[in-house]
Amino acid sequence: MSGVALITGGQQGIGFAIAETLAGAGFRIVIASLPKLDDQTVRSALERLGDAALYVQHDVSDISAVPGLLDQVEATLGPVTTLINNAGIGAPVRGDMLDMEPAGFDMVMNVNLRGAFFLSQEVARRMLEKPSDTYRAMVFVTSVSAEMASVERAEYCMSKAGAAMMSKLFAVRLAPHDIGVFELRPGIIATEMTAGVKDKYTARIEAGLVPASRWGMPQDIANVVLPLVQGQMRFATGATIPVDGGLSIPRL
Repeated sequence: MSGVALITGGQQGIGFAIAETLAGAGFRIVIASLPKLDDQTVRSALERLGDAALYVQHDVSDISAVPGLLDQVEATLGPVTTLINNAGIGAPVRGDMLDMEPAGFDMVMNVNLRGAFFLSQEVARRMLEKPSDTYRAMVFVTSVSAEMASVERAEYCMSKAGAAMMSKLFAVRLAPHDIGVFELRPGIIATEMTAGVKDKYTARIEAGLVPASRWGMPQDIANVVLPLVQGQMRFATGATIPVDGGLSIPRL
């Protein structure tokens, strides 16, 4: 076995592609996400993952639930060796940033930034308490929006910019212990989150927005994650890797 991978939001989209890829490489998978066990996306994910997966209902924004989550994982499968911070939400309402409401801002920050930080903090503490012969890693799935501004979803951009720095901070803190930390920045990926803007972005991609001339797929992200968490890029800890078909490359 390659270890225990905890993936937030792993029941669908990018998270599920990562879960399926890591399961295929021998990892035991824990999906932590908000939907109940009888949710169709959860049932479908568990059916495809089979015996390699455990599902735990967990609200990422509820930081008080983190110790209980990790206790359950450790009692069932063992200590987490790989953390994939994938769960995230977009702007509740797209529109002029001057009209943004505090409630929407707080909701995005609580999931994308605050929740991810305190989960990572507790995982890191436990990793340091129990050294392991298995390579250990954290991956923060952020977005090209960590650097590319979209004024109609400012809270999302700010949360991802914060998560980008969070990844660097954990990388520096954990590097002496050979625990790798990496940031992945997906571009325009075909997921449930982007389904509502499919026509808009398809037209822009066809007009040249993405040099690769196509939508990104969840598997594109998963393919990058695998060598990172297996230790093949351990000396690259702290790296930020765009997975966006060239979208974020400055061009004239």
